[in-house]
Amino acid sequence: MLEDELVMAVEIRGGINLPARREDIELHTSDGLTLVGELALPLEGDPVATLVTLHPLPTAGGFMDSHILRKAAGRLPALAQLAVLRFNTRGTKSARGHSHGEFGHGVDERADVAAAMDFVHQRGLPHPWLVGWSFGTELALKYGREHAIDGAILLSPPLHRATAEEVAAWNNDHRQLVALVPEHDDYLQGPEARERFSTVSHIDIVEVEGGKHLWVGENQTKRVLNEIVERVNPSAAPLPEFWEGEFEGSA
Repeated sequence: MLEDELVMAVEIRGGINLPARREDIELHTSDGLTLVGELALPLEGDPVATLVTLHPLPTAGGFMDSHILRKAAGRLPALAQLAVLRFNTRGTKSARGHSHGEFGHGVDERADVAAAMDFVHQRGLPHPWLVGWSFGTELALKYGREHAIDGAILLSPPLHRATAEEVAAWNNDHRQLVALVPEHDDYLQGPEARERFSTVSHIDIVEVEGGKHLWVGENQTKRVLNEIVERVNPSAAPLPEFWEGEFEGSA
């Protein structure tokens, strides 16, 4: 029996999709646009928390399938009992489809974040966290405080669009703010990140040794996903290296 179990064990890496309930969804913005996305839920039972993901810059190739977000949706419903919401911001296209509208330079996307949070509320999804990556961190910093979230996790924050005032406003907010700053980031590295976030006394800045802006490679993927789970559902951390049982394949 032990030998059979070992044969069935699959290493969790790459684009593996573990079992989940996956649903194509649409979000509707206050300015009349339809955004396309996907909701991934645990296969059994209710989620303990929800990740609302905000993708990297669409004019530089970012979209809902950007690899860290796609892997979060492929793994975390099964491994950490999390709901994962991904969507294309306005004007962004992926295999799921093309969201209406045009890129709004981080301004018009305020309505996109609101539409995602409206969906979370309507579905009764618990304990939402914003998880932004690069451009997505700007949206989280600028607009996250307007919504009922437990906290925000910033992956590779460039701080190009979020103003110093918008960052400092988080200092008076009780909710958690976590920044994962890669050692070799192209835009914002550890020392400057600590200086520019110094107005937020409770921020948790994690400097990731060897990390790069795009988090390429399985080791970096695992580090990012573990850091997320440690905040959102710490009882599920650290994430396992292997999966025993059925899985959906690789994306």
